[in-house]
Amino acid sequence: MSNKFLVLAAACVLGATGLAAAQASAPISMSAQDVVATRQSALDLSAAAFSGMKGVIDAGGDVKGQAFAAKGLARWAKQLPSMFPAGTGPDAGVATKAKAEIWTDRAGFEKAAADYAAQTQKLAELAEANDKAGFAAQWATVRQSCGTCHDGYRAK
Repeated sequence: MSNKFLVLAAACVLGATGLAAAQASAPISMSAQDVVATRQSALDLSAAAFSGMKGVIDAGGDVKGQAFAAKGLARWAKQLPSMFPAGTGPDAGVATKAKAEIWTDRAGFEKAAADYAAQTQKLAELAEANDKAGFAAQWATVRQSCGTCHDGYRAK
């Protein structure tokens, strides 16, 4: 599967996720199972885009071509907290790796998500500027931010 296809697929899911989150103030008609499936799909596609970026970094490629994928990650990061509404955790009876701490330590979760959003935004800016060294360093920072959140709020 080509990198371009993965990036395009990720963008589509991330865009749909953003649209769903934008409608969060309206009554939600999605079941807990649908919400969990949506966020799992978006996380999978985010991981694929992130992996594609690593391939470009390792190959010494043009990181400006990763700006679209990096912007997609940044958009997803901003929506991340809204994809964990009450009733979509382990107590919902749906298979999820989301820990109860997302809801019991909401402030901590939102802080971790805000850090991830800030780091992905910087990644997108560095990609747009075609700053190879900066992009590579920021990729590692985003990975660390991702891991920090997963360590506290995602079951193994």
